[in-house]
Amino acid sequence: MRSVKSWRAGAFQAATLVLLLSAASSVQSANGPLDQPMSSEPVQVSFDPMIRQTSVKGAVPSGLCFSFSLPEEWRSTAQGLKAARSDVEIGIGLRSAGELRDMPQPDLASRDAAFLQKDYEELLGRPAQSVSLSAHGKAARWSATWIDANLPSASQSMTVETLIVPLSGEWVLELSLSGVESQAAHDALAQRLLTRLQVQGRAACQG
Repeated sequence: MRSVKSWRAGAFQAATLVLLLSAASSVQSANGPLDQPMSSEPVQVSFDPMIRQTSVKGAVPSGLCFSFSLPEEWRSTAQGLKAARSDVEIGIGLRSAGELRDMPQPDLASRDAAFLQKDYEELLGRPAQSVSLSAHGKAARWSATWIDANLPSASQSMTVETLIVPLSGEWVLELSLSGVESQAAHDALAQRLLTRLQVQGRAACQG
């Protein structure tokens, strides 16, 4: 799995965020935390052409394994996953609970959301105009929107979103989607990730 800092750099540069904050001499970013300790083991990606489905597995340092499936073919990247036939990407990252120990929120998912919010606002030098955190079982869906006339989009806004999944009391999984053409497609992919995600013992990642 990748350094989230490099994943962020690609996404914000693509959105030309340097125009958003002239005070930021070097904008690094994208959907995911800035300074996250990552597992050195890449995710395992396996495509089955018979059923047109990709299986994804990733090891967690605490002796666990997370897995989920995606429709069609996806390929492993330094940041996580990329769809073979589109520009959709899923950034995959892990954050330790120890990094969140100073956050006052009552649970691991909300502490991670607050950490993400703090990282982005420090990076961009201003608070987001809109922030959302919704619960999905034990997982959470965090998003924040910045609005500025210099942004190239028709809405003159930029939204970042991360799915936050506590894997144990020690680790949080962060899944960040980008390149999805519509909000409906984005929501459908996010819902699939949350419903198909499984957490098992480390042996499930073998083979």
